[in-house]
Amino acid sequence: MFELWIPITITAAFMQNVRSALQKHLKSKLSTGGATYVRFFYAVPFALLYAVSLHNGFGYPLPSPNLTFAIFGVIGGVSQIAATALLVYLFSFRNFAVGTTYSKTETLQAAIFGLVILGDTIGTSAIIGIMISLVGVMAISMARQEAGMNGLLTSLTQKTALIGLASGAAFGISAVAYRASSLALGGEGFLMQASFTLACVTLLQALIMTAYLKVREPGQITAVIRNWKVAGLVGLSGMLGSACWFTAMTIQNVAYVRALGQVELVFTFIASYVFFKERTNRVEFIGIMAIVAGIVVLLLGR
Repeated sequence: MFELWIPITITAAFMQNVRSALQKHLKSKLSTGGATYVRFFYAVPFALLYAVSLHNGFGYPLPSPNLTFAIFGVIGGVSQIAATALLVYLFSFRNFAVGTTYSKTETLQAAIFGLVILGDTIGTSAIIGIMISLVGVMAISMARQEAGMNGLLTSLTQKTALIGLASGAAFGISAVAYRASSLALGGEGFLMQASFTLACVTLLQALIMTAYLKVREPGQITAVIRNWKVAGLVGLSGMLGSACWFTAMTIQNVAYVRALGQVELVFTFIASYVFFKERTNRVEFIGIMAIVAGIVVLLLGR
């Protein structure tokens, strides 16, 4: 049976892929903080325009914000920034690959947080699918590392592993918080719920990052404005991706959405092979097949 959240999630993963590629292009001109800031700063006008268009153009009534909406919105926005900061912090360590691999446990942790915070349950087949995909993601992350999967297991108590797990937890919390914030608005118009939440959260994140850059990285805001052509595309693609993520997570359990969203890695490898002629080793190929298999199990279980 057709379920709307499936194509919306696939679109979100694709647009996230586009945004990441554009951000990599900016990395040579901006700091890590500046490249991250672009995603929020240039997304704000697009996010606001989207919400206003739904209201004025399609007649969706504006939601009435409440305390629950605000609390979960702030938790989600701050958690996402913290998760990104932890991920960036990992790159200062020599064995950062271990930490980034453990950050991929976000989907599994999101399922746990969804159950605890919202009471969202998932079926046995979904759990199996998520675990299969998780093995695939971790295999890809460690495919080109000397330590391999054995080194991954023995490094569980290392600082980088713990930071990675914390990053994954923060990403998981932010996703569940966004769903909780959007649902708190009530009503039947899930598009407006999602777009209104997105606009508020993106504006909050842009303000936080603006304050951070002014204090810690003077000059980066000017550089972000100077590179407006590519940066604007980052903001647009990021907003489109986020709009799809928020919409999908408003109408469906976060664990299902984030698990299906791992199809982004499949898009990445297809692009690498077609456009950059990069070869995939055996472990990476097995990892991709595991992700696809996990997604199939997840969807068939639905």
